[in-house]
Amino acid sequence: MGLEVPDRALTHLLLIALGYVLGSLPWGYWLPRLLVGVDIRALGSGNAGATNVWRTLGFKLGLAVALLDIAKGAAAALLGRWLGHDLIGVLAGVAAMVGHWRPLFMGFARGGKTVATTGGVALAVALFPALAAAGTWIAVFLATRYASVASLAGALALPAFAVLFGASWPVLAFTIGAAVAIVLLHRTNIARLLAGEEHRIALRRRRPAPLGPSGAPLHSKRV
Repeated sequence: MGLEVPDRALTHLLLIALGYVLGSLPWGYWLPRLLVGVDIRALGSGNAGATNVWRTLGFKLGLAVALLDIAKGAAAALLGRWLGHDLIGVLAGVAAMVGHWRPLFMGFARGGKTVATTGGVALAVALFPALAAAGTWIAVFLATRYASVASLAGALALPAFAVLFGASWPVLAFTIGAAVAIVLLHRTNIARLLAGEEHRIALRRRRPAPLGPSGAPLHSKRV
């Protein structure tokens, strides 16, 4: 007797489980540990996501984390669509988002706020709405320098663009659910925005002043 081929339902469950494992790859925690030797959870907001890495450790490292988080969401959803269909792609993508929020490889401790991973899933299941929402994110961020405001704007724009581009019902349901989840995960940011305590992200870091022999910074004299 040969090996029995797993039935379709089991294959779908395995794809969803794989999506969770992919989402659990905590690049926002691993890269700062490996490259800088710090625990990102002890810096800034304590969040193991790309925004906190960017804010505390610089643009290059933050961008690397963001791209890897996008890639894992996209990989989970693409595998689901390839070996299943739209609904399985969405469910595998949602599992990746849950994995990013509560990563298996961090003992289910708090991870990131799922924005980049959600973007990767959206690129896989709704390319044009995702690109339009990404454009919204960029425009709002450049105008405000608040990553949280840009994330909220991009999240709320995603289902609107999904409707505009005629997305299927599983994809539309995903975009609505993702928008709600991102808003809820940013509720502390919303509170800080309302209190005027949210921090803007500087696009360029200031160069530190040169130090004198005593270790004190040197100040240029005006002439």
